[in-house]
Amino acid sequence: MAEIVQQRIENRIPELEQLERVGLFSKKEVKSMLKRATALEYKLHRLIITKVDFIAYIQYEINVLELIKKRRSRIGYQFKREEIEYSIISRINSIFRRATTKWKDDVQLWLSHIAFCKKWNTKAQLSKVFSSMLAIHPEKPALWIMAAKSELEDRNLSESARHLFLRALRFHPESKKVYQEYFRMELLHAEKLRKQQKELEQAEMDLSRDSVLEMLMVFSVLSTGADFILSLLTIAAIFDFTKELQDTIIQDLQSKYTDDSLTWDFMAKRELEATVGEELQTAKGRASDIARREERCCQVYEEGLNGLNTEAMWACYVSFCLERFKRKTNVQELKEKVNISNRDSEQTAAVAMAATQRYRQSVDVWCLALQTMVHLGSGATGKLFQDALKHVNPKLSLPLWQLQVEWSMTSQSPVETEALFQRGLLSVVPAVSMEIKEKYLDWSYRAGGYKKARKTFTSLHESRPFSKAFFTRMIQMEKNQLRWSLRTVYGFFPPDLWLEYIREELGPSGQPENCGMIHWRAMKMLEGESVERFTAQYTLLQTGHI
Repeated sequence: MAEIVQQRIENRIPELEQLERVGLFSKKEVKSMLKRATALEYKLHRLIITKVDFIAYIQYEINVLELIKKRRSRIGYQFKREEIEYSIISRINSIFRRATTKWKDDVQLWLSHIAFCKKWNTKAQLSKVFSSMLAIHPEKPALWIMAAKSELEDRNLSESARHLFLRALRFHPESKKVYQEYFRMELLHAEKLRKQQKELEQAEMDLSRDSVLEMLMVFSVLSTGADFILSLLTIAAIFDFTKELQDTIIQDLQSKYTDDSLTWDFMAKRELEATVGEELQTAKGRASDIARREERCCQVYEEGLNGLNTEAMWACYVSFCLERFKRKTNVQELKEKVNISNRDSEQTAAVAMAATQRYRQSVDVWCLALQTMVHLGSGATGKLFQDALKHVNPKLSLPLWQLQVEWSMTSQSPVETEALFQRGLLSVVPAVSMEIKEKYLDWSYRAGGYKKARKTFTSLHESRPFSKAFFTRMIQMEKNQLRWSLRTVYGFFPPDLWLEYIREELGPSGQPENCGMIHWRAMKMLEGESVERFTAQYTLLQTGHI
């Protein structure tokens, strides 16, 4: 072991001599570096070595590189890089290889090596690292995509990137993300070829034949749903030379995926983007044109519902109606001139109610419908919330409670809102009752100040289920009132919250003499693994490590 360490230390001598000779480091600093490097090198040759030792060694060498960079800038010396920086970079790569050889499964270690190579511009080494990593972790599509992007963006090698994508597809033939990124890469390559042709003033050409074939292959191999086809369309729309390709994708979407609600949703919304023959000059004309487009959108949705009467289809339709109603102009005079306000409100409400009648047990449909009725200001909104909670499975009702609470706080009297909170607290679903407790506390603080919030907290802090956020919010209110006291935290606390309380008492505005009592109460109330975790963290806090 000693011979190997000595050999590696001796290999450093030329670069250290150069650092001293050119004035980047003093003789004393060079000796200190040699001593530190020897200690770190010996740690890597012990019988039991740890990942932390490798990381510490790598971090030390990187810090040396950064220091050399700063000192070069300060004294204006830019020579002898090959003898100094290149030698250090080569050594860091060697340490990384030794670490990744021992801990092959640590993806984060591989990614750290890749980040280092990118930062210090070692492109040849970067490809080798990717190749070794993919040999160990071929099951991770994200790593294949990262490697291919690196070849294309960092090294400007389109063929190498294509080869990596094709290899990735052998391992992951059903990965939509790989296909999408491969499709994007081919378009980027085609754009690059077009720019080169333009610079060389060649004859006008479309996409190269090879690129077209590659893209069509990618487009046709994996046709598993409208969402994937639409993702390809979104990628193609980024480029200004893909109109024909976009038309092909849309035709494929219309011919093969009429049984998918996303297809009808996309086709309906396309009507909003349809261009008119001439630009309309007046606000009234533009408003009328938008109304006609929205009417065509509704007709497409209605056509879709005739053949595809599903929950997802209704959800798309209601969502569209709600979105368009929110976007309507606030100029009442213009609304009256084009006579669209009442008609749109009635149509939106009718669609929303029809959806809930068709799918009474769907949380998503009810949420969309209730959002619509809230924005319309319907007087029957309260009754609709009650109907929704009756028909929806209580275990799935949390979004409905959240929506009802928000509506009640802005549209109902404080008495009615408080009654709603009281009903919510009685829910048998833990997620609902915890959410209601937290919102009840927040509302009490906003509506009645600290005193009302304190009263609400006192009445609920011992009731199950317990919520960490509930206690945390009360603590913040107490801190705002500068009334932090031992009585504040009575009841269930997880270990980290007890520690947070101790930190507050140790702070400038706290009372350190209370820490012993807090520790005693925590040990008394916590159970099982929570006691061990609290004890460990409290010890670290006392020794100044956290």
